[in-house]
Formats: sequence, C-alpha cells, structure tokens
Amino acid sequence: MPSPFPGMDPYLEHPDFWQETHNRLIIAIADTIMPQIRPKYEVAIDKRIYEITDPNDSNSDSLLVGIPDVAIKRQSNSPNIPTGSVGTLTITLPTTVKVPAPEKIKQTYLEVREMATKQVVTAIEILSPVNKRSGEGRITYLKKRQSILGSLTNLVEIDLLRKWESMPILNNSIQSDYRVLVSPSNRRPFAELYAFNLRDSLPIFPLPLREEDVEPIVNLPEILAGIYDRAGYDYRIDYDREPVPSLSEEDRVWATQILQEKELGDN
Repeated sequence: MPSPFPGMDPYLEHPDFWQETHNRLIIAIADTIMPQIRPKYEVAIDKRIYEITDPNDSNSDSLLVGIPDVAIKRQSNSPNIPTGSVGTLTITLPTTVKVPAPEKIKQTYLEVREMATKQVVTAIEILSPVNKRSGEGRITYLKKRQSILGSLTNLVEIDLLRKWESMPILNNSIQSDYRVLVSPSNRRPFAELYAFNLRDSLPIFPLPLREEDVEPIVNLPEILAGIYDRAGYDYRIDYDREPVPSLSEEDRVWATQILQEKELGDN
C-alpha cells in the first residue's frame, strides 16, 4: 500500500522512523544510480561519526535521538546516614548530577567515485537532525559542505526535514518545507534548487558527474515509494496521531482530509 500523501510523508520525519528512512534512502539511491553509471564509476556508502560532548550546548540532549534516559533501581549498599547535625558535625548528602559523557552519532552518505582513479566525483548527502540543529553537528557538516563547494566535487544535498534551519544559500528569500540542492562543480557559484512543500510531489533530478557523461536520473518519488512499501510503513505508522514535528494549522487540515479520504486516521 502506498503512502497516502502525494509527496513526502510527514510521519516519516518522526524520530521513530527517520533514521531507518535515512538509511533505506542511502541504499535505495545507490542501487538506483549504480546501473546507470557503471562501469566508469562506483558508488561507495561511507559514514561519519559525530561525537557530542559540549556541556554548554543546549541541543546536546535532543541530539541523542532514540537513546532514552534509563533509570536503574538497585539496592543501596550505603549505610543509613542520619541527616541534620550531630553535635558540631554536619552531614552533607550528595546530589545527583549529569556529566558531559560523549555520545557518538553515526551517519551514512554516498560518494560516486571514478573507478580508475578512486577520485570522488559526486557527494550525495541526505540531511538528518544532527546536520540541521545548531551545535557541533551542524558546524561539522557545514565545514564539510563548504569544503566540497570549494572543490571539483559535485554536491547533491537532499533535505526531507521540515524542522530547523535550512542549509545556507545566497538567496535566502526562498522558503520551502523541503529541498534538494544539485550543485555541479563546473557551474558554481550557481546551483539548481528544487524547493517543494508538503503538498507537492517529490522532484526527479539529474545526478551531475563529469561534463562528458550522460547524467543519470534520480527518481525520488519512485525511490521513496519503494522504501515505504518494503519497510511496511503503511501498517507501522499510526496515522491517528499527530505527526512529529507538528504541521501548521493549514497543513494539518489538509493532511486530515487526505487521511480521511484514504480511510486512515480519525474520521
């Protein structure tokens, strides 16, 4: 059963589903483009690790998506210590505090490499919350992004998350829920931005390689539809609940109508 929404399904942005969707997108895009670019190129799935350690970063707790706080109850081995004062002796009891223990977040991305030289020709990034939130993760990603934009490597950046600040472009007047940036190295500083909203269909776009190559096509609607079906999201997602992040009032009314027409969600 396909997603009830014509484009991006906002329920896939929920932390319970996003990491899985992200990983499935990486594999599906690699599988889609590989037959179109072989044997000149290979597609490598690589990963980076974010280590969040800044105790002053107000976003640190929220970066630990899917890692709940765990309380372990056990029998205390400490003797009973009376409170208050005993003669001139004051007993000080401890207070439980939280220390900045580092947390590692793994994120995968794609690189299209020339078989003969192993040179990276195109980098494909699918953004996750760690990239978009303010803090160490965003800073780390922006440094890599700037390095790619200053090189001969093409960049494809896919943002299917409504929340948080979008990646910077010079024309900041463009507003959209989602976006795909296609930046061929030979056209910089110009790039193609596919800006689309919840009610729009997902874009189909060419993947830049070398100038002399025929560009393979990335059919994002078809790819996401396949992921939705293979993952069984049609019966795993509870459409009676509000999506996370929440929708605007206008989009909420529209989404409710869509779900009712598909006989999903509250009627």
